Amino acid sequence: MSFLLTVYVAIRALGRNKLRAGLTVLGVVIGIAAVTTMVSIGSSAGQLVQTELQSFGTNFIFVQPSREKRRGVRMGSLPSLTVSDAEAIGKECENVLVASPLVGAAGSVVRGNQNMQPSEMFGVGVDYLTIRNWELEAGGFFTERDVRGGNCVCVVGYTLVRELFQGSNPIGESIRIGNIPFTIVGVLQAKGAALDGRDQDNVLLMPFTTVKKRLQGSQFDDVNAVFVAARSPDRIIDATSEIRQLLMERHHIAVGQKADFEVQSSNEISNFLGQVTGVMTALLASIAGISLLVGGVGIMNIMLVSVTERTREIGIRMAVGARGRDIMIQFLIESVVLSCFGGAIGLALGVGASVGITTLINSISSGSDWPVVVSIPAAIVAMIFAACVGVVFGLYPAWRASRLDPIDALRYE
Repeated sequence: MSFLLTVYVAIRALGRNKLRAGLTVLGVVIGIAAVTTMVSIGSSAGQLVQTELQSFGTNFIFVQPSREKRRGVRMGSLPSLTVSDAEAIGKECENVLVASPLVGAAGSVVRGNQNMQPSEMFGVGVDYLTIRNWELEAGGFFTERDVRGGNCVCVVGYTLVRELFQGSNPIGESIRIGNIPFTIVGVLQAKGAALDGRDQDNVLLMPFTTVKKRLQGSQFDDVNAVFVAARSPDRIIDATSEIRQLLMERHHIAVGQKADFEVQSSNEISNFLGQVTGVMTALLASIAGISLLVGGVGIMNIMLVSVTERTREIGIRMAVGARGRDIMIQFLIESVVLSCFGGAIGLALGVGASVGITTLINSISSGSDWPVVVSIPAAIVAMIFAACVGVVFGLYPAWRASRLDPIDALRYE
C-alpha cells in the first residue's frame, strides 16, 4: 500500500467518529494553547523590559552608595558619593561621555490655589537629559550658570503642566516649592508610564545645588547617586571598570576591601531582568507543558481502544496483503494527525489568548503599553512537540496493532 493511500485511510478512519476524535485532542489543544500563551506573554514582558531600559539610554551607568547589611538584611545606604566624585568621573574616565550628580527632594508644588506632589523631584546636573536620553517638548534646560549660582529654576514633566496649567504654556511661569518660588524654563517630552505603572511625566528637575542649598539647607557635598553615560554602548564595560577603579582610589579603598559604592550598567540590569523573565517564562511553559503529556496519554488511550475496536478490520487488511508495517504506519499517522490537528487549534487559541491578555493588561493598567508578541520559534517548537507527542504516544498502540495475528484478528467479535 502506498504512503498516500495509508494517509487517506488513516484520516478516513478518524472521520468515522468525529466527536471522539475531538475530545481526544482536547488535552493537546489546551497544552499547546497554554504553552503558546505563556511564552508569548513572557516574550512580551521581556520586550517591555528592554523598551523600558531604552528610556534610560543604551549606554547608561548608575552609581550609588552601597547598602548596609545587618544579619543578612539590606538596610539603608550611607552617604559616600559626592559632587566631586561625579565631576571626576566625567573628566578622568576616558570611556565616559558625561556624568551628573543626583540629589533627591520632596515637597508639594503650588501654583495659585492648586498644588500637587510630583512622584519624582530631583536635583541634577546640566547633562542629565543626555544621560537619560530625554528630549524637551518646549523651552530649554537650566545652564551651568544656574547650577553654579543655585538659581531657582526648574524643568517640569507633562503631568505637572496638565494638572497645574491645564495644558497651557508654562514657560516663564512661577511655581512654589515650599515657600520658595521657582521659574519654569522647560517642559520635558512625554514618556508615559514606566514598567511598574509609575507616571514618568510626574517629574520636576532642578539644579542639584539649588536642592542642596535652598530646599535642604545643606552645606555638605554628598549626593544620592551619580548618573553616567558611556561614550557608546560597546564601551560600557570599559567605562564601568574605569569608574570602579577611580572611585576605589578616591575613597582610599584597598584591594580586597568592600567598596562603599555600587556601579550598575544598563547591560547588567538588562541581562538580569532578561534572566528573570526567561526563567519565569520557562517555568510557566513547563507547567503548561504538563497538559501536553496529559493530552498524549489521552491519545494513547483512545488509540488502544481504536485498535481493539478495529481488530477484525486489521485482520481483513492483513488477509488481503497488508503488512505489519502498513498497519503500524496507519495508526501512527492517525495519532500524529490527531495531535497536529489539536496543536493547530491550540496554537490559534494561544495566539488569540496572548493578544486578549495583553489587551486586558493595557486596559486595566493605566498608561501601560505591553507589546503584543507572538513567538514564531515557540509556535514552531510547539507544533513539532505536538507531532512528537503523537508519535511517542501512538507508537505502542501502532506496534500492538501491527503485531496482531491475522487469523485471531478475523475471529475477533
